[in-house]
Amino acid sequence: MNLLRRTRNAVGRAWLSAFGWEIEGGPPNVPKAVVVAAPHTSNWDLPFTLAVSWALDLDIRWVGKHSLFTVPVWGAFLRGLGGIGVDRRGRNDAVKSIAQVLKDRDRLLLLVPPEGTRSQARRWKTGFYWIAVESEVPVVLGFLDYGRKRGGLGEVFHPTGDIEADFERLRAFYGGIRGKFPSLQGAISLGEDGAGARPGA
Repeated sequence: MNLLRRTRNAVGRAWLSAFGWEIEGGPPNVPKAVVVAAPHTSNWDLPFTLAVSWALDLDIRWVGKHSLFTVPVWGAFLRGLGGIGVDRRGRNDAVKSIAQVLKDRDRLLLLVPPEGTRSQARRWKTGFYWIAVESEVPVVLGFLDYGRKRGGLGEVFHPTGDIEADFERLRAFYGGIRGKFPSLQGAISLGEDGAGARPGA
């Protein structure tokens, strides 16, 4: 483990210890995956997510708007925190663009918050699911449970393409997990007809 990784590991463990948090689960035994980041209800989610990933010695990456990375100093800072700039204009284009990032790399754990925002979300967006299907990688169920002060990585599963059945599996896993602001958590639901359809279908 090099100096940067040792430093991150120590910082992550110190952060979690200071807040009385513990880690559940361990690194996934897969080279590439979409990592679900849920629930996402607060700005506090980012430092806790980084702390968990650093404590597990994981190089977790996340996607941001490409324009955020064009400012030299700010862009370098975001990349240092694991950010990858992607042009996400258009739902179909976003899924294909992000999936291509996974296809182009030999190893990548890509963090995606299904709620898409820390504000009130009616329900989960399905982009994370179709990114995994498009890039043919598994989904890792990451979580921050503020109720129990636990964070980590749980089940690894390969999407079947039957999104309704797979969302039942997601509901079973995340049903008892509480975000910092539970009232802002989005329903793990496909909603109206067609809400879970594959982009471009």
